[in-house]
Amino acid sequence: MDNERINATEEQVYDESQIQVLEGLEAVRKRPGMYIGSTGPRGLHHLVYEIVDNSIDEALAGFCSEITVEILPEDIIRVTDNGRGIPTGIQPKMGIPAVTVVFTVLHAGGKFGGSGYKVSGGLHGVGASVVNALSEWLEVEVDDGTGRYCQRFERGVTMCDLNRCGESTTRGTIVTFKPDGEIFEELVFDYEILLTRLREQAFLNAGIKIILKDLRDPENEKSTELCYEGGIRSFVEHINTRKAVEVLHSEVIYLSAQSGDNSAEVAMQYNDSYNEIVLSFANDIHTIEGGTHETGFKTALTRVFNEYGKRHNFIKESDKNLTGEDVREGLTAVISVKLTEAQFEGQTKTKLGNTDMRTMVDSLVYDKLLTFFEENPAVARNIFDKALGAARAREAARKARDLTRRKSALESASLPGKLADCSERDNARTEIYIVEGDSAGGSAKGGRDRRFQAILPLWGKMLNVEKARLDKVYGNEKLMPVVTALGCGIGADFDITKIRYNKVIIMADADVDGAHIRTLLLTFFFRFMRPLVEEGHVYLAQPPLFKLTKGKTVHYAYSDKERDQYMAEMGGNTDIQRYKGLGEMDSEQLWETTMNPDSRIMLKVEMEDAIKADEIFTILMGDKVGPRKEFIEQNAQYVVNLDI
Repeated sequence: MDNERINATEEQVYDESQIQVLEGLEAVRKRPGMYIGSTGPRGLHHLVYEIVDNSIDEALAGFCSEITVEILPEDIIRVTDNGRGIPTGIQPKMGIPAVTVVFTVLHAGGKFGGSGYKVSGGLHGVGASVVNALSEWLEVEVDDGTGRYCQRFERGVTMCDLNRCGESTTRGTIVTFKPDGEIFEELVFDYEILLTRLREQAFLNAGIKIILKDLRDPENEKSTELCYEGGIRSFVEHINTRKAVEVLHSEVIYLSAQSGDNSAEVAMQYNDSYNEIVLSFANDIHTIEGGTHETGFKTALTRVFNEYGKRHNFIKESDKNLTGEDVREGLTAVISVKLTEAQFEGQTKTKLGNTDMRTMVDSLVYDKLLTFFEENPAVARNIFDKALGAARAREAARKARDLTRRKSALESASLPGKLADCSERDNARTEIYIVEGDSAGGSAKGGRDRRFQAILPLWGKMLNVEKARLDKVYGNEKLMPVVTALGCGIGADFDITKIRYNKVIIMADADVDGAHIRTLLLTFFFRFMRPLVEEGHVYLAQPPLFKLTKGKTVHYAYSDKERDQYMAEMGGNTDIQRYKGLGEMDSEQLWETTMNPDSRIMLKVEMEDAIKADEIFTILMGDKVGPRKEFIEQNAQYVVNLDI
C-alpha cells in the first residue's frame, strides 16, 4: 500500500497551481448544496425564505410592518417590504454602493456589528448574495424616501451600475428574481409550502402583515393575508385547531420576560392527545434541534409540576416525581426568544447555544407558570390529571417492558421466531423487509439475498398507536416483533445507534388493505421511533401492479401509464395480470421486481415538516371523524389508485 501511495504521488503533481480560487459568487454556483441544502424543491423555496428573512429583520428592528410575496408567471418571485430600504450610499471598504455589496459579496450585510440590527435571524444565513448567485437574473429596487434606485444582476454578475430610476417619497425594498434552471432540478414553487413558512413568520411577529399572492394563472389567482395580533398564542391555537384535538383549557397560557434587548416568550396549551409538540425559535429561526432555550423550558416545566403537585398533595411524598415525558403529554408549546448575539450551532442554525437563554427561559417558566397554577387551580387540576395519567401509563409500560425482557431472556433466542435474519453483521449493509402475511413472507424468504436481507412476516392484530399510550404497545403481537427485530427500543428508550438494519422496508400489498398496513406502521414509527424516519431509515417497497406477457416477452408495470406504454409496444393479444397481493408472485418474481437492489423501486420516507406530519397523523388516525371526513373530501381528487 505504501508503494502505491509513493507512485501515485510521483505521477500526480500537487502544487500551488492545483489550488483553485473561486472568485465572487462562483463558489456558490459550484457547490449550491453547501449554501441552500439542495437543488431540489427544498433549496428552491429556501431562496424565497432568505429574501423574506431580510424583510423580517427589518420588522424585528421596528421599521417594517408589511411584506408581500408574489409568485409571478414563469415562477418569478417578487418580495416587497416597507422597511428602510437597503442603503444605497458607497460602502467605504468596497468603494461600491452598499446595496451592490449585499447582493454580490458573501457574508455581507448589516448584521455583523454596529447598530444596524440589534436582533437578527440572518447572521448565520446565506443571504441575498446566494439568492443572486443562483438566479438566472435578479433585480433590486430601493426606495429611500427621495427616489428609487435600481440594479440588475444575471447569475450573480452585475449587469449595470446602481442608478436612480424614478421618484419616490416612501421607503422600502423590492427584490425580483428568477431561479436558475441550470442549478435547480425543477422551477415550480408550491403555494402551500410558502404559505406554511410565511404563516409561521407572521405568528412569531405579532401584528406584522404578510401577504402571499399566486399570480401565475390569471383565471385562478390566489391571495392570503396573514396577520396575528395574538402572536405565538395564535400559533398554538392554530396548531391545536388544525390537529382537531380537544383542549383541556380554553385560554392559551402565555408567559413573557424582557432583559435589556433580550426577550423570551412562551405560549402553551394542553389537549387530550398523547403526543407533544414543542417548537422553539430564536430570532424567528426555527431551532429544530432545540438548544438552551428549549432545555430551560423543559427543565423548569418539570420542576414546576413536581413542586406544585407536592404542595397541593397531587403527588404524595412517597410517590416518584413526574418526568418530563409525563408533564409534556398532550402539550402544544411555542418558545420564542430574541437576542442580540445569537449563537447558533452550525450553518443550518438548528440549535441555539446561548447559555444565558437557558437561565432566562428557566426563570420565566418557573416563576410565572407556578403563579398561573396558583391563580387558576381548576386549570392546574385538569392538567395534573393528564400528567398523572401519563405517569401511571409510563409505570405500566415499564412493567410490561421488564416482563418482555425477562421473557426474552428465558427464551433460547430473543429475536422473533418468524424473523429470517441475514448473515451480514455490519448494519450499514443490512436491510429488513417487514412483510404482511405468511404467504408473502414465504415468497420473500425464498427470493431474498440472505447475506444482507432479513424478512419479518407480520401476523396478529395491528394496533393504531395514535389512540394508545406506550404501555399498550408492549405485548402487542404485531408491533413487539418489529421492536425486537430492530433492536433500538422505543419511546424514551429509543437509541438509533443500536439499530440492526440500515434500511427498514415496509412491503405490503398494492391495495387498500396494504395501504392501511403501511399507514399503521408509519404511525408507529413516527410516534415511537421518530429518529428512524428523521434519519432516513424507512422505505416503502413498490411491487408491480401488472404483469404483461406475450409469448416469451414479460414486462412488469408499476403504474397504469407504464402498463399502457408496454401494451402499445407489445401490441395485441397481450395477457395482463393485475397483482392484488404479494403472495401472487413466486420467490423469483418477487426478487426480480421488488427486492433486487439493481432493479427495484423504493420510496424513501422523509419528513420535511414535523408540524404538518403530526397534524396529518392526528387527523387520519385519531378519534375525531369530522376532520378525517373533511380531509378526505378535500384530497379525493388526488387519488390515483383506488380499489373498488
